[in-house]
Amino acid sequence: MQSNQLATYTHGDLMISGPDEAVVLKLATMAIGAAPNVSATAIPAVGEIWPGEGGVNGGLFPGNGKPYYLIVPTGADAEGEFEWGGYRSELNGAKSHWDGMGNTADLTGADDSHPAAQFCSVFEREGHSDFYLMSRREASFLEITLGDKEVFSKRYHWTSTQFSANGAYSMDFEGGWLGYYAKSDERLVRPVRRRFI
Repeated sequence: MQSNQLATYTHGDLMISGPDEAVVLKLATMAIGAAPNVSATAIPAVGEIWPGEGGVNGGLFPGNGKPYYLIVPTGADAEGEFEWGGYRSELNGAKSHWDGMGNTADLTGADDSHPAAQFCSVFEREGHSDFYLMSRREASFLEITLGDKEVFSKRYHWTSTQFSANGAYSMDFEGGWLGYYAKSDERLVRPVRRRFI
């Protein structure tokens, strides 16, 4: 099996994936009590379109204990310029450095308007509607993996991680700087989604 492929077995709600086909077979056999059929699924190179997933492969992000691939949509419709929102109001949530999906849920469920998160949460591509505003660590990771590719505009992008009542984190996809800026400033926004292995 090639190094950029995973062996995957699915049976109902059960899905087992891994780079070692023998291990996947053993786990699947234990789970269902019979030898399964396993198919290899190609993982595209970082920066390449991942067919059916809604964007390019942003790389395998370690998450906060559970790794997943970050999928980044491309095209003019996948980018907007918005305020972060909620200036002078410290939201009780949206403070995770790792969990952009959780932060986005906090922002879209808040009383104040958060246009950057709202743009990401309603974005759809290739049948996927689970996009969200990336966290500051997801943004830092994507700057490393995709910063030299033509995926992100070379400007500051909002993250979903709140810094204070007045500010939130923003990632510069030109120089690699992570800073915090006034929530009332307009910055670029790019949705992402997760593809678990």
